[in-house]
Amino acid sequence: MTLWRVERLGRRGDGVAVSDRGRALAPLTLPGEEIEGEPQAGRIAAPRIVTPSADRVRPVCAHYRACGGCSLMHASDGFTTAWKRQVVEAALAARGLPAPVTGVHVSPPLSRRRAVLSGRRTKKGALVGFHARASDVIVDLAECHVMRPEITAALPLLRRITVAGASRGGELTLTVIHGPAGLDVTVTGGKPMEPALFQTLAALAGEGDLARLTWDGQSITRRSPALPMGRARVVPPPGGFLQATLDGEAALVDAVRDFTRGASRIVDLFSGCGTFSLPLAEGAAVMAVEGLAAPLAALDAGWRGAPGLNQVRTQIRDLARRPLLADELAGFDAIVIDPPRAGAEAQAREIAASRVGRVAFVACDPVNFSRDAQILADGGFVLSRLSVVDQFRWSPHVEIVAGFVRS
Repeated sequence: MTLWRVERLGRRGDGVAVSDRGRALAPLTLPGEEIEGEPQAGRIAAPRIVTPSADRVRPVCAHYRACGGCSLMHASDGFTTAWKRQVVEAALAARGLPAPVTGVHVSPPLSRRRAVLSGRRTKKGALVGFHARASDVIVDLAECHVMRPEITAALPLLRRITVAGASRGGELTLTVIHGPAGLDVTVTGGKPMEPALFQTLAALAGEGDLARLTWDGQSITRRSPALPMGRARVVPPPGGFLQATLDGEAALVDAVRDFTRGASRIVDLFSGCGTFSLPLAEGAAVMAVEGLAAPLAALDAGWRGAPGLNQVRTQIRDLARRPLLADELAGFDAIVIDPPRAGAEAQAREIAASRVGRVAFVACDPVNFSRDAQILADGGFVLSRLSVVDQFRWSPHVEIVAGFVRS
């Protein structure tokens, strides 16, 4: 058996191990550990820990070794926080940019309010959970230390929904959101809706007291799953994107609000259904720009139902293909931008060419963020503030909220 030494963690949280046979990736390992294992296709699937790291801890979840939902539960909190900060700093350093990290905000366990689960019928019932690592096998969850307890408690109901509506051999995707009104469940990939299935699902939704159940675009229940966004209450589109935890969302909103303080005209790019637009409308007029109609309709309805907010205008626009041009940005005092994982290269170039003086940038991929940050720096911006927000505890995922000012 070959002996390896783990040098560091890669971006996805796997250990990068070295030996006289070269390099290989080793999951569930930590830097400095000595391990044994035989690689296949450059990966040691089941490394045996010979010399453990002082940062190794006992995982709190019984599903950890199989479940692909978490990948860093074997590391101490201090190690994980420092590593995520280092990932951000390294991405910026590779571009020759400073990384003025002011802190790392970590959401607590049992706080994930939005989870995307998989469901599959079996001969004896159903499996509902996350996929195993690098596999299409579903780990049937009995516990979860990431999701809110209300979601975990609903797993038996989700299995019954899967039994009722999953086709034989097919797999459901169940997006579950917990909010003040209860659970909002959106299911895709199921059987075609027929009267008998509708009646069964409606009965199950009633038994589980679901705020909303949506089946491949068709609503089963009518109770409003409204969520607070600033003073407004927003009903997101079924399965719509939300920040993963309320705690993490609050940290991002507070940072964006602080950085744009004093601005009277703000444009919110990739606005979604109003995470930043609606709180910012308490002190400024806002233009919310998003590529999808449904989130903007939810945002607009939330704004119209909230008294005392400044004007919020909306515009449907694919910012990856048609970014707001520098001239179109000229009327704003500050820009808020929260692009998808791929970043916003085209939009960053237009911001760099504009005359706007402040940009609050929220990002979920450090490498693509560093590319966009370099574009802004080349256009005369200085990265003045930077915080790391860890909403995805025990995973390699990391979010950034940064402030840029023109020099």
